[in-house]
Amino acid sequence: MLPKLDIEAFKQKLDQQHDWPSLYMFKFIVPTGKEEEVFALFPKNNLTTKKSSKGKYTSVTAQVMMRSSEDVIEKYKEAHQIEGVLAL
Repeated sequence: MLPKLDIEAFKQKLDQQHDWPSLYMFKFIVPTGKEEEVFALFPKNNLTTKKSSKGKYTSVTAQVMMRSSEDVIEKYKEAHQIEGVLAL
């Protein structure tokens, strides 16, 4: 489970804001060198990256067509397994 997050409330908010299927934007910050682990979550999508000013972190953005709020939540659960990841 994702820490400090009410998954049901998040699911309800996603369902209120999106008509599924819908294009959804994921944003993550990871320690530089961990980008490939985020890329693996979205193998058939183009992702954009930007390194922090000191190069210690990299932001990764993916716009992905998602079928449901459950699918979005599942991606966040998978991303949570990456050491040092921060989901925005």
